[in-house]
Amino acid sequence: MNTGAAAAPTSSVDHLVVAAASLAEGVQWCERVLGITPGPGGEHPLMGTHNRIVSIASPVFPGAYLEIIAINPGAACARPEGAKRWFDLDDRVLQASLSSHGPQLVHFVASTAHAQAGTKALARLGLDRGELLQASRMTAQGLLSWKITVREDGQRLFYGGLPTLIEWGDIHPSGSLPPSGITLQSLQASHARPEALTAAHEAIGLVNVAVVQGRPNLVATLQTPRGTVTLESKGH
Repeated sequence: MNTGAAAAPTSSVDHLVVAAASLAEGVQWCERVLGITPGPGGEHPLMGTHNRIVSIASPVFPGAYLEIIAINPGAACARPEGAKRWFDLDDRVLQASLSSHGPQLVHFVASTAHAQAGTKALARLGLDRGELLQASRMTAQGLLSWKITVREDGQRLFYGGLPTLIEWGDIHPSGSLPPSGITLQSLQASHARPEALTAAHEAIGLVNVAVVQGRPNLVATLQTPRGTVTLESKGH
């Protein structure tokens, strides 16, 4: 009996990523669409981005939150020359869409206690989820630190349907977030090759995310002060 074998990775939805052309536009979008003002976030020195966050925790998705993120025009990206920011934020097509149509859901992040094992499991399927980077940002509660998978080209993969993996340090941001009146009810990813996406989700032990056949799309259903709101990525 091999007692030294590594346990299979498990992961769960950590947060949704809504990208915006500017953080101010993201805040206005949140107030208009979701009915609340997002809480404070911070700056990411590694990526030259900044964010605002809001709790969307529910019984199915405990600890989940929504991140509104944008490139910080006042900060440099500390990535090596040629390397891109996370979540495809340097992609010209995505930025053009954000400028034309406003903030939108683009991705989600899954938390795991074994991010390295998750990247290796995906590599066995021929999927490069990216290098596991150390990142941090300062908060009122102290330094928030984590490890996160980021490809050199910044790509999300499967049009955002394959989550970025995150492994938190001692503090999770949801611990200081007050209830917002918004709860995540469901998350679904559609893709032309659902069997490949399903296999990738299974490789990282992801739970509570449905995968269906269809045009690339990520669909999040939220209960909000504005009623039921559906966010879609629509392949962007």
